[in-house]
Amino acid sequence: MMRSSLFLAFALVIGTAGPLPSADAAAQTVREVRATAEASMVLTGTIDVAADGTVSGLVLDQRASITPAIAAFVDGTIRKWLFEPTLVDGRPVAKHAPLRVRLLGRPGADGSMQVRMTSVDFSEYDDKATDAVTASGIRPPRYPEAAFRIGAQGEVMLLVKVERDGSVGDVIAEQVNMGVVAPERDMQKMRDILAKASINQARKWTFTPPTSGQDEGDLFWTVRVPVTFALSNSSRLPPTPYGRWQAHIPGPRQRAPWRTAEDAAQVGSDLLPAGGVYMVDSASRGLRLLTPLAEQ
Repeated sequence: MMRSSLFLAFALVIGTAGPLPSADAAAQTVREVRATAEASMVLTGTIDVAADGTVSGLVLDQRASITPAIAAFVDGTIRKWLFEPTLVDGRPVAKHAPLRVRLLGRPGADGSMQVRMTSVDFSEYDDKATDAVTASGIRPPRYPEAAFRIGAQGEVMLLVKVERDGSVGDVIAEQVNMGVVAPERDMQKMRDILAKASINQARKWTFTPPTSGQDEGDLFWTVRVPVTFALSNSSRLPPTPYGRWQAHIPGPRQRAPWRTAEDAAQVGSDLLPAGGVYMVDSASRGLRLLTPLAEQ
């Protein structure tokens, strides 16, 4: 359990949303949305996994910026993990990989902070890889003026169907996670604006299909591409320092119409680094965590 001072920092963050209606009904809606909000903290670093799948090393970035209680919680949780051994030519080998984790916090009845780890990701994008889909012609969307005026900021996770010639066959906004709190009708408006801007731009993108590896002969490929809209230069919404809590309002998930299989890779997809292209159905996805996060 973490003390209430951490939650106070979260309350200050979610209080920095754009202009909100002042009517009592609208204010009630804001309170209802805040009730579903959670404090989010994303931490990064690197992890070393031994040949037998146990954790042999862990480095957290900017450890001095993380409170000792949070650092101890993350250390204690991760060092108990067990991974599926990584095989090279049929033999297990040690693996070094980037690490991203999301912590969510809610205030407890006794004033403490209840913290849990909900997402983890070990993805690494290599723009020179030949066994995976890579970006060829990708320009990020412009920040929609309508979103900027109301202080909307968040992340759109796109699912893109890449055809054999590298063109975009279809695209959806799989999820839009917001970093501000507002009445639900305004939240939905923000999500729609950011999703539409991202999808319209993504339809113009081109990719380089894999030319080697087990995925080379596929009829098409599905990739995730995160698009971040952040008002980092705005005095209204200054950037949240590393190791501090910020608002996190996850949106509903959408399923791509061209995909029928359940997607085990959804867990952690909200942590994919911006600027990368990440294959969803790749034959090789890097580290595979065997320890369920729900058990931690």
